[in-house]
Amino acid sequence: MELPAYHWPAVGNVLRSMWERGWSFIQKAGTIILLSTILIWFATYFGFVEGNLRMLSEEELNYSFLATIGNAIAWIFVPLGWETWEATVASITGLVAKENIVGTMGILYGAYGNVYTVLAQVFTPISGYSFLAFNLLCAPCFAAIGAIKREMNNGKWTWAAIAYQCVFAYAVALMINQFGNLFLGKIDFISLIFALVVLIFIIYMLIKPHKESINLTAEVRIK
Repeated sequence: MELPAYHWPAVGNVLRSMWERGWSFIQKAGTIILLSTILIWFATYFGFVEGNLRMLSEEELNYSFLATIGNAIAWIFVPLGWETWEATVASITGLVAKENIVGTMGILYGAYGNVYTVLAQVFTPISGYSFLAFNLLCAPCFAAIGAIKREMNNGKWTWAAIAYQCVFAYAVALMINQFGNLFLGKIDFISLIFALVVLIFIIYMLIKPHKESINLTAEVRIK
């Protein structure tokens, strides 16, 4: 195999690449991330109380638009160990940009006091690890999804890729939380059974022999 001649990168090329990537992030942070953070702030501190739309105090955040959305779907993440509406909403905003998760949690949990102190009370080490694993493995931001659509040139395959990433992320986070709590003596039998089924399926798919490795058949046309 012929390989290219490797050499140290030129300083100018490195600096130019750093500038292009840095400026790209600044543009992203100054537009999409900033606007979504403002929208999240509005949805956090405004809501209907006794039929009136008004700005909420920190004690009334459960009436906010964001809380309403989060509470409606928070039950999905109960087996993962983080069923609060704040964590749920933070994961959703990660679809806009993964950096948004940090900003969203800062806004939501910051309303209750020191962010780090509140997070230590809301998350256990295991549920926190589950939260991180899910958001690292689930569907990427909208920009990356657009790149997937452009490369695949097929909407059906794009949605299939997004669904696969979300299901895989959920499965990994489920196993982390359930097996971690198992060692601590906190057992949720139904969720643990599902986690065991997922683990067995993954192991099976890893050791399952492919037909191509046993018997490869192909049609060959001889002219």
